[in-house]
Amino acid sequence: MTAANVRHRAWRFGRTAETVCVWCLRLQGYRVLARRYRSPVGEIDIIARRGRVVAIIEVKARAQANDAAEALTPRQRLRIARAASAFLQANPALGACDLRFDAMALTRWQWPLHLRDAWRPDA
Repeated sequence: MTAANVRHRAWRFGRTAETVCVWCLRLQGYRVLARRYRSPVGEIDIIARRGRVVAIIEVKARAQANDAAEALTPRQRLRIARAASAFLQANPALGACDLRFDAMALTRWQWPLHLRDAWRPDA
């Protein structure tokens, strides 16, 4: 298998993981506000709302659950926090909501692990 094929399969696995996580969130009562939100300062995989909570969710798909849960680097957290700020500035109606940073870890043939309040941008 060529390197291009490996990258394509990894990209496809990541996109499939995002779709699975979106459906998981919907089953839990979340309303998905945005997928693959991009701003000049960063990207967010999923932005979802349930009640007064707006969840900024990073999806990590890996072969092993431990690898997926530990794959979020401090640099990525900073970029996600900046993108979340840009999203809230563009959507002032959500300003009264509580903001939470979550992660969802996904491995093949497993239900996604939703890590609520996985990190805080000021920590």
